Amino acid sequence: MIKTVHVSHIGRVRSVNEDSAWIRNLETGYILGIVADGMGGHLAGDTASRLAVETLVSDLGTLEPGLSHASLSAALSDAILHANEVIFRTASADEKYHNMGTTVVAALLNDAEGVIGHIGDSRAYKIANKSLTQLTEDHTLVNDLLKNGIIKKEDASHHPRRNVLTRALGTDAEVKVDLDPVKLDKGEVLLLCSDGLSNLVSNEQLIQVAGNLDLPLEERADRLLQLALLAGGDDNITVALFEAQEESSVAETGCES
Repeated sequence: MIKTVHVSHIGRVRSVNEDSAWIRNLETGYILGIVADGMGGHLAGDTASRLAVETLVSDLGTLEPGLSHASLSAALSDAILHANEVIFRTASADEKYHNMGTTVVAALLNDAEGVIGHIGDSRAYKIANKSLTQLTEDHTLVNDLLKNGIIKKEDASHHPRRNVLTRALGTDAEVKVDLDPVKLDKGEVLLLCSDGLSNLVSNEQLIQVAGNLDLPLEERADRLLQLALLAGGDDNITVALFEAQEESSVAETGCES
């Protein structure tokens, strides 16, 4: 069984929370979790992330049970592409939403196996056996510079254009979705988050907190959020955790801060 929890916080600097998050056990038996980090300023950013979440939930909420991994991947990709169309069309029709967009990272699981769909720099990590694996690749200018050897890793966090995305949801009529398989064994944790967490909390802290199986999942999520706030909280912060457990009856939990 998979236990889930999510928390979101406006942070210490921003005037509005442009992040949106959603996790549920769908009626058809799948587990869907989404984190979206909007951009475009007040009204636009939070509208873009909300539309992303609403579109994915609507499109995926009626999936047939027992789909293959390939079918799940195709369904998630199609839903994300549909969200891109919805956001782009809304932005094109109203000046106050001009150039709005959002990141998205979404997990669609059939019990403990499934797929991650991703655009932007919100991330998915897997924490297992006191180690952390980043499952997604940032679609950012800085990551491109790193891959091409133009800058060093230690320079990336201080680069003046570190927040520039090379791919986002809703900013262009067409976009490419990255898809990655995921599988959770007992005691392993999947973390979805906005960059308000990943930019401020180290990999070591993510492992220590998210991987601490002695703490309730809700407490782990809140501790991660508090670490980001203590580190400055200069952006909205969203954390979503999925943990594979043995209990026969596990209910999902969501809370907002």
